[in-house]
Order: sequence, then structure tokens, then C-alpha cells
Amino acid sequence: MEIRDAVAIVTGGSSGIGLAAGKALAGAGARVALVARTRGPLEEAARGIGGEAFACDVADRGALRAMVAAVEERLGPPRILVNNAAFNARGSVVSRSADELAQVIETNLVAPVFLTRLVLERMPAPAAIVNVASLAGIVPLVGEAAYSASKAGLRAFGAALREELAERGISVSTVCPGPVSTPFLLDNIDEVPDLVFSQPMTSAEEVAAAILDCVRGGQREVALPALSGVMSQVGYLFPALRARLTPMLERIGARNKGRYRAGN
Repeated sequence: MEIRDAVAIVTGGSSGIGLAAGKALAGAGARVALVARTRGPLEEAARGIGGEAFACDVADRGALRAMVAAVEERLGPPRILVNNAAFNARGSVVSRSADELAQVIETNLVAPVFLTRLVLERMPAPAAIVNVASLAGIVPLVGEAAYSASKAGLRAFGAALREELAERGISVSTVCPGPVSTPFLLDNIDEVPDLVFSQPMTSAEEVAAAILDCVRGGQREVALPALSGVMSQVGYLFPALRARLTPMLERIGARNKGRYRAGN
């Protein structure tokens, strides 16, 4: 689809993958609406890419309704939606409160489903929806059970929705990164399972490039890095093999985590 002059909504847009995606879309000529909770950093991010800021907590359904209406009023009907906002409560299930676990599902799965439905009411074709999931949605991670469940659900939602919308000229794509060098991961490095760091680190800009490719080309699913995606699929299909390899991968991840912690 043609990106120039298309209105794009990007959630989680004040930093990391969301900001990088907003910048990439703006660079391709889109009119970008960045969405995030904290107004100050969001407005600064929007100014930096020539976009518009719409402060909104995606877990607040009333706020989502108001945000979509405001975007349409200020910029026009959205033709691109990037569901990127995410929350994580790392640790074993029993170490987190029920409310924290519910918040993971509400932010990472319920909010994208709800927002997508709102946007579809006013989305002209051709159009594109890109959901940012995770390799943890392919192979669940111990210590990130709710997060893995939310991203697996987002992948399933996108796969089904893609078939539903095909005849309307609206593509639905899913991008599944492994570890990404953003504050979402690195600011909480000690809480992140060692297994995560067994895979190569991807930059936010690389994920943004994949999102842009999906908007243009409508790919079904893209994993980053590609080899990690293949390994994840193999691990999902052969759980006994995954169990045998996990201790070795955790040792590799622990060593890599030490280097990242030291800033190397």
C-alpha cells in the first residue's frame, strides 16, 4: 500500500520500538499519531519525528475510544495501525499479584483487540494492521507466563483476523522479535530470564524496518532475528528437544547477560 499521507496510529510510541516505528513511518510520508501514557515524553517524541501526540492508557477503554475519535478529527481516518504497547510483570506466577498478571493480558492482548475493532469501524482500504508480538509467543518462557500467553494470543488474533479482512483489502501482519535493545528489556535486566539473552539482540530500528515492510507488503509473520524464529518454531514443535537444549542456552544467556550488564 502507499504510505505517503496515510494516517498511522502507533501505540507505545514514546520510546523504543514504537518511537522507531513512528519515525520510520513518518520518514515514508505517513501522518503519524503516537500514543503512550505519559504526556511529556510522548510530546517530545512526536515533535522529534514531526508527528502528533495522543496521550492515552491503552488499558483504559474509554480513553481508547476518545483517542481514536481525536485522531480521526485531527488527522483523518487511520489506514495504518501498529499495536506495539506492552507491559510485563516478570517472575514466577506466584511471585506476582493477580492484578499484575491481569494487567499484562489487558495491555498486551485485550487492548490491541479492542483498539483494532475501534479502528476497523473507520479504516478505509487499502490499509494495514501490524501487531508486535514476541518469540515468547511461539515458545513460552518460564518466568514470563502471562507475557508469553498475551503474545501467543496476539499472534492467534492476527492470524485469524488476516483471513477475515483479506477481501476488504486490509492486511494483518505480526512481527515477533526476540530480545530488543530497548529500556523495556535492559532497564530490568536482572529480572529477565537468562534464556532470553541466548539469542542475538535486535535494535528497535531493525524491528521498525520489519514493521514498515509489513505495512508495504502485508507479510503474514516476521520473526527477528530470522534464525531465532526458526529455532523457536522447532522448540515449539519438539518440546523434548527444547527441554534438553534449555540448560545450555541458559548458560549462554547468563554469560551474555553479564556482558550487557557491564555495558559491553
